[in-house]
Amino acid sequence: MSKDNDTRADAPGTTDIDRTEPRTTESAAPTEKIERPGTSDVEGAAKLKPTRISGAWVAVLVAVVVLVFLLIFILQNSSSVTVHYLGASGTLPLGIALLFASVGGALLVALVGVARVFQLRRFARRAGRDNR
Repeated sequence: MSKDNDTRADAPGTTDIDRTEPRTTESAAPTEKIERPGTSDVEGAAKLKPTRISGAWVAVLVAVVVLVFLLIFILQNSSSVTVHYLGASGTLPLGIALLFASVGGALLVALVGVARVFQLRRFARRAGRDNR
């Protein structure tokens, strides 16, 4: 017989003496509630919300990491290349040329973003005046 059949009351061939009752374990000491640090008994306790300063620190740390990678990139790509742009030409390190290109692209994206923000603000201002 399997162990499951030994403990079941309706198992064939078992008597009251053969059946084993599951043991319950009781501890001698009363159970204590263990609190984790930072928790409280108050229900609905507010979690700490991120602040502007914590966001600024995260931004600074991310910027430092990006700048370190950028510096490594520039130092590893220091061979001079000739760059031609709108009839002008010059030589400069490859890393610096790519840096100028990426800064130019970022400025272009920022310009489009600023234009969109001004467009949305103008729309919100007009909508606010129409609702009065």
